[in-house]
Amino acid sequence: MSIFAEIIVSIALVVSGIFGLVGSYGLVKLKNTLQRLHAPTKATTLGVGGALIGSMIFFYAKTGHISVHELLISLFLFLTAPITANFIAKAYLARNMHQKDLPPTDGEFGWSVYDDPPEADTDR
Repeated sequence: MSIFAEIIVSIALVVSGIFGLVGSYGLVKLKNTLQRLHAPTKATTLGVGGALIGSMIFFYAKTGHISVHELLISLFLFLTAPITANFIAKAYLARNMHQKDLPPTDGEFGWSVYDDPPEADTDR
């Protein structure tokens, strides 16, 4: 393996480690659930993605073949992280906020975590 490939892999691993560290620190230090969503869905996802990119470059330089496993893991990770964050945000809204406390929406159905129309909202 060439020194150029080793330097690229090292840079990818260091950058991914920094993103992972920042994401973990943000998860611990941010105050509420909605603020904490940004740390794992953005920074930590980029950290794992950087490690997978480093692994892809390493195995390509070592064997001469592109590894599809890391590419599929990266694709799955980048597709599922926003969906998971959306579910966590909706669960937080449903448990901790009343519909009358939320700003109005321009949509026909209002906020998606509430299934009743705003006119029928008398007990919240």
